[in-house]
Amino acid sequence: MVLCFAQKKKSKGDDLFFQYEYQKAVYAYEAEKAAGTLTEQQFLNLADSYFQTNKFEKAADAYLELFKKDTLMSGHHLNKMLQSLSETTNKERKTAFLATMSSRFQKELWENMEFNVQLLENDSAGPELDYQIFNLTGNSPQTDFAPTFYKDQLLFSSGRTLNKRNTYAPGNEGYFNIYQSKLGADGQISTVQPFTGVPSSNYHKATPFYSEKLNSILYVLSNTQKGELSFDKNGKNALAIGKQVIGGAFQLLLKDLSTSFYYPFYDADSGKLYFSANFDNGYGGTDLYFVYTNNGQIMSAPINLGPRINSPGNEIAPFVFENSFYFASDVFYGLGGMDIYKSNVEEDGFGIPINLGSGINSPKDDFGLIMRNDGDGLLGYFASNRPGGKGKDDLYGFKVDEKPGLKTLTFKGKVVKSYSPSTTVEKVAVRLLDKEGKLLAETYSDEDGNYRLEVPWQDEVVLESSKERYSKFSKRFTEDDLTSLDNASYPIEVAFYDDLVEDKEGQKVVKLNKFYFNRGDTQLTVGATPELDKVVAFVEKFPAVQLRIETYTDSRGGSTTNFRLTQARSDAIKKYLVEHGVPATNILYSIGYGEDKILNNCTNGVFCLEMLHQQNQRSLIVVLNDNVLYE
Repeated sequence: MVLCFAQKKKSKGDDLFFQYEYQKAVYAYEAEKAAGTLTEQQFLNLADSYFQTNKFEKAADAYLELFKKDTLMSGHHLNKMLQSLSETTNKERKTAFLATMSSRFQKELWENMEFNVQLLENDSAGPELDYQIFNLTGNSPQTDFAPTFYKDQLLFSSGRTLNKRNTYAPGNEGYFNIYQSKLGADGQISTVQPFTGVPSSNYHKATPFYSEKLNSILYVLSNTQKGELSFDKNGKNALAIGKQVIGGAFQLLLKDLSTSFYYPFYDADSGKLYFSANFDNGYGGTDLYFVYTNNGQIMSAPINLGPRINSPGNEIAPFVFENSFYFASDVFYGLGGMDIYKSNVEEDGFGIPINLGSGINSPKDDFGLIMRNDGDGLLGYFASNRPGGKGKDDLYGFKVDEKPGLKTLTFKGKVVKSYSPSTTVEKVAVRLLDKEGKLLAETYSDEDGNYRLEVPWQDEVVLESSKERYSKFSKRFTEDDLTSLDNASYPIEVAFYDDLVEDKEGQKVVKLNKFYFNRGDTQLTVGATPELDKVVAFVEKFPAVQLRIETYTDSRGGSTTNFRLTQARSDAIKKYLVEHGVPATNILYSIGYGEDKILNNCTNGVFCLEMLHQQNQRSLIVVLNDNVLYE
């Protein structure tokens, strides 16, 4: 199939597409395609329209055709292509395409994907929890979604029609409105009625969140002017975020005619307002962002949560509960449609988002999870369009004994030089092994020395690292060690072999500052021991080295006396090294050379200044196997 595209022109399909009337847009675009007037961008819109109306075979074909041209396919559209392939009989083509796409996506996406694919294939995305999931009796034949706890009630969004004259054409139902309901002891809802605690509107009011600290309802609403919808230059009507103080004033928090904001969530502990938005510079469709606030007043520009959370797909519905960050994503490696993920909140970001697995998630759309403690367990709610519901999206409740989501173990930090902690080391292989030595995960430190590994919880692990000409690192962590670590940064200290040795007198020696013995004495001086401690550390870092201790003196005194003196000094050095942890087997020789190797003209009978005699007084720690350590 070869497509030829027309020049840009005004299109009925475009008008319908930007008004979210995807089925009608399909008919219009297909007619324009048959007439030969479809532009490449409009063909992409047609592919998106197929996708939005669940025509995945046609969507996959269209995306693949555009993929071959390699022009308009952003990461977000590649995600849709991969999703479409997952929903069809072409799943093997998805695997083939993934193998060619590593340069198209962030490295965090691949890490997230590999982690989740392995978990889902092993059906271990979460502990074996006994979910009691139930469909809410208050669901309607229309769309019901976005629950939030409101004191002893439940608020949610619904497309149920209150006024037949005020309907939303794309959904063939009413504009979304906020409803309230009584919450029973069994988790069911009753007495559903419109919520009157926010200003009335003929258009969308949806995805409420009740903040007890702010005593406010945060929600999204259609952009309007003088009571009528406001549109941007493309004819698009977007959603804003407003805050209604209970019994007080309304305030518009976030508004942009070309950007829709969704699912506000206020985290009282951090003062951050989280939300979804479809800014042009995001990682995919809708990304998750936050703004800093001062008691709900916005104090910063929107900050993207980054590629650990956001993907080429759509991320929505943020929710923080007990240091875990929950959200929904339609990234291509899930169970299907929107899935709910959990990520650990860390000091400097987030852990790998983990699919909650079957039960909470299904092959259909599952999103908008909330929960709270309830007796000895938890009570929660989410929305889903899984089979067996009453409408398009239904609200589901669940009761469970433990918090959903897999407990993980995270190691992160920098790889640094042990003798220069401010100097980081890149491209170091960092591995995590279980207590039997089986590899759990492996990564490489980046250009700033950063590394990060995350695995399902283990009660004992070994962290190790390696790089050519660098010391190896290995440390075993017990359960107590891991509990005390608690996701804090852990630096890995390594040594570069070439930093610690030098060429001297035609051989490779450990790099030391010169130290002296007192004249005629064999006792180590205060200045000697810090240098010998460097040798101890060197052997610790490079346990395969074989050493020879060489000690020399000047020409003063008898030659026999000088041989005995230097031999005793070499033996004193060896004794110190062995007592401080250097295995005796690493020291092959300990030799005193007396005055045999004078470095200058200060031979017997020649008058020399003390500083010249001192040039001949020296001890060397020779690395005998330097030539074979790194063949």
